[in-house]
Amino acid sequence: MQAAKSNALPAPAVAASPSPSSEEKTRTLSQQKKPKPIHYPFWFGGSASSLAACVTHPLDLVKVRLQTRSGNMPTSMSGTFLHILRNNGPRGLYSGISASLLRQLTYSTTRFGIYEELKSRFSPVDPVTNKPAQPSFPLLVAMASTSGILGGIAGNAADVLNVRMQNDPSLPPEKRRNYKHAGDGLVRMVREEGPASLFRGVWPNSLRAAAMTASQLASYDVFKAMLLRLTPMEDSLATHFSASFLAGVVAATVTSPIDVIKTRVMSAQGKSQGMVGLLKEIYAAEGLGWMFRGWVPSFLRLGPQTICTFLFLESHRKMYRKVKGLDADPAVSS
Repeated sequence: MQAAKSNALPAPAVAASPSPSSEEKTRTLSQQKKPKPIHYPFWFGGSASSLAACVTHPLDLVKVRLQTRSGNMPTSMSGTFLHILRNNGPRGLYSGISASLLRQLTYSTTRFGIYEELKSRFSPVDPVTNKPAQPSFPLLVAMASTSGILGGIAGNAADVLNVRMQNDPSLPPEKRRNYKHAGDGLVRMVREEGPASLFRGVWPNSLRAAAMTASQLASYDVFKAMLLRLTPMEDSLATHFSASFLAGVVAATVTSPIDVIKTRVMSAQGKSQGMVGLLKEIYAAEGLGWMFRGWVPSFLRLGPQTICTFLFLESHRKMYRKVKGLDADPAVSS
């Protein structure tokens, strides 16, 4: 019995699997695929803005006429609206629409596209959820301002055309430029005034574009995130409408003084006037009230324009996710 026991082989020991070290855990987590914001097509902003412009162009026309009025021109929004209908008919409300669309396809495509690209590159990752989070408000403003400046430069020529074509019917016949459409206007500007005319008012325009983009796009992202976080509202049409309405109020207030200066510079006849001289002239004639001249029509244009732009933009995004079979964008700001 003892011999049998001595000849028996000991059972092999089962090696205990070592628990993963903290270093291996860190390496495993870092190798996991982090969700990233969906990269939407660059042109979505320009497309959404162009569709919005088709809806709000008459309001933009009234705003320009009020800011450049002279003589016995009506001083109210309703009076200007009726004056256009009486003298130019319903088609007069869409005077300069080709320049307006060209402006959106250059200016808005650039500013929206660059802003979204910057957000996707610089959005921080939440260490708890491991998902992209919304950048801080100062960072959003900085990214939007940069995008706005570049968009203002890209769309300046179309903006000059837009102001001129909208204001043209209100001028005496001998002073009208009578551009047939945006293409004709670009060719004639270069031929009659030189290439520098394409950049007339580029600095006040770029400043306005920076202020507009910062107050419109950044505030929309902030208002949307606040509504989703602080209210029972979901990522739906009601949320998009509310956030875009509030963004429109902010944008109209911030850009009103710059918009008046830009319109005066671009619509001026003859030699371009310096910024300081123009400010002195406006202040001497109108006092501080010039800063918010045309605010009501500006808001009544920017409000619907902002709402329509973001509703169209969110529809673009929703359709894109549906076609691509993607889940909702993990970024809070999108």
